[in-house]
Amino acid sequence: MKTTILIVEDELPILRFMKTTLQAQSYHIVTATNAAEAETMLTSHCPDLVLLDLCLPDKDGMLIIKNLRKWSSIPVIVVSARTSEADKVKALDLGADDYITKPFGSQELLARIRTALRHAFLAFNETAVSKCFEKERNGFYINFATQEVKVNGESIHLTQNEYKLLSYLAKNSGKVLTYNVLNQYVWGPYNKNDTRTLRVNMSNIRRKIEPNPGDPMYIYTEVGIGYRMIELDN
Repeated sequence: MKTTILIVEDELPILRFMKTTLQAQSYHIVTATNAAEAETMLTSHCPDLVLLDLCLPDKDGMLIIKNLRKWSSIPVIVVSARTSEADKVKALDLGADDYITKPFGSQELLARIRTALRHAFLAFNETAVSKCFEKERNGFYINFATQEVKVNGESIHLTQNEYKLLSYLAKNSGKVLTYNVLNQYVWGPYNKNDTRTLRVNMSNIRRKIEPNPGDPMYIYTEVGIGYRMIELDN
């Protein structure tokens, strides 16, 4: 069966561009030009992924993400002209899986879709997740069962919080995790979003795992938003 993607976009030239690009890759495409249509399509077509514009004529796309996350984990990639860090952080915190700003290229769009679908498959397939004890790439290795971390074969010693932070990024590799999400995961729901403590821990992690901490190759900073780890191989 073809993967179904719902495109929610009211600018028709962009809608046609995305539809043509994705159909050429054998995706099955359904479309909506406003929030009301989108919410109907979500329940009637049960798409595998949603490409969502935020500036819709009848409702802010943020509300669609918020309502969708009450009942579904369908991956959502925001495709928006809004470039502010605040909008990106809000969308990701509400449950969006990724955020692309307009204009964008077809290859970037396709790569983001492949990553989101891969994450959704692993999350859905519990058997696959249970067997995914280790990940690696470009000399970096982590074993979630033994909590072992190596870089180019050399064992890395991490504190409890450093490992918790690094392992969460590794399990979500390729995905942007906001400062708020990381803070709550490591230090709990009552954390006051202390980004200074988070940055100190991240600096220590980079000093231990990055060949050049000033030019990281494993963990990237999404300025004003959070962090993203390179896509790791299972």
